[in-house]
Amino acid sequence: MYYDDLPVWGFIGKTDDQELKYLLSTHLHFEIYYNKDRVVEIAAISDPAHFVDISEDKEVDVVFKYSVRWKETDKPFESRMDIYTRTSFRPEHLEIHWFSIINSCVTVFLLTGFLATILMRVLKNDFIKYSRDEETPEDQEESGWKYIHGDVFRYPSHKSLFCAVLGSGTQLLALATFIFILALVGLFYPYNRGALYTALVVIYALTSGIAGYSAASFYRQLGGTNWVRNLLLTGCLFCGPLFLTFCFLNTVAIVYNSTAALPFGTIVVILLIWTLVTSPLLVLGGIAGKNSKSEFEAPCRTSKFAREIPPLPWYRQTIPQMVMAGFLPFSAIYIELYYIFASIWGHKVYTIYSILFIVFIILIIVTAFITIALTYFQLAVEDHRWWWRSILCGGSTGVFVFGYCFYFYFVRADMTGFMQTSFFFGYMACICFGFFLMLGTVGFRASLVFVKHIYKSIKCE
Repeated sequence: MYYDDLPVWGFIGKTDDQELKYLLSTHLHFEIYYNKDRVVEIAAISDPAHFVDISEDKEVDVVFKYSVRWKETDKPFESRMDIYTRTSFRPEHLEIHWFSIINSCVTVFLLTGFLATILMRVLKNDFIKYSRDEETPEDQEESGWKYIHGDVFRYPSHKSLFCAVLGSGTQLLALATFIFILALVGLFYPYNRGALYTALVVIYALTSGIAGYSAASFYRQLGGTNWVRNLLLTGCLFCGPLFLTFCFLNTVAIVYNSTAALPFGTIVVILLIWTLVTSPLLVLGGIAGKNSKSEFEAPCRTSKFAREIPPLPWYRQTIPQMVMAGFLPFSAIYIELYYIFASIWGHKVYTIYSILFIVFIILIIVTAFITIALTYFQLAVEDHRWWWRSILCGGSTGVFVFGYCFYFYFVRADMTGFMQTSFFFGYMACICFGFFLMLGTVGFRASLVFVKHIYKSIKCE
């Protein structure tokens, strides 16, 4: 339970292993410590004189009681969170978190070393080879990624959806960055969950202009004309599934008479924010993006007809490449995932935002590196369909995180029943979809910079 934003833990009963009995506590005693007019500390204690045997499978009428004792203390109000924060900084917790950081850093260094030694050496040899090819007779057949220079900047199919993914992903990346900044400056103290949820709603609404600008400006660069449909797609790509999921889960909560159901007034406020803030900012950002003067600068001319892609082995296909791309970033964050899941869906508390921010930065770097490497290997076998592939490979970590949800739910959590199952998988599916959009955008942006760089470095006729 929570009292004045302070968590209260207590046992609801006990087990007698010798007699195989289950005893339910019917009397809770609360000790509340106060300093002047502010609550500083609270504890819940089960009264050992009031237990009811509920071992048999039958209905039992139980009367629950509680008592409260107020005690004055000299402990200042500003330090009332110290006792809870210290639990996150215990040696065993810090050891696990630092092991997570070291594991993530090793992953980054290995991947960086791989790119520096293998990829850069291969690229250097490619540049030397292609410079020599320019001095050879023109009838010599080209091969490798230079061979498809006329197709590599061919615009992707479904341009409107592609740009909507980039717009939504950019907005979610900005949202995550702002939330981390607010957490690092100490705005979110551990147990005021409402402040975090409020900040998520408000910042998402205020950053919708970023989504509109990113999507519309890139859509214009790709030669798109139906920018209204593009903005509608951008606005609904993440909000649409989230809204439908919320409607279903809130209905389930109402049917179960659960306090997890949002009151009608709160729903009206959220709808007003979406109508009066999110949508206008999205449209304003879209207009600014549509009227931007930036052009898509491709270092190579695109040919009229696309070259035929040679037959590729199975491990060069989309699904195996997504598995390879998602495994490394997921391995860099999976230790922290347990603490985050236990904080959201359990009674654990996550307070070490600095470590979480470091892991987030490592996640972004690893995602960009692995997507660049796979994009190069794709171009090297003369497969020029890298636009959508870079988004799918970059965002594949979200699929791994959703897979981890099943492990956490069935192995680590104690949740049962339709309501808990639907809430857990419903909201986690939305979060993982947001991860997919955000990291997919990171993967594509990194790949675009890389592809432009390598094709600028060679002479393409």
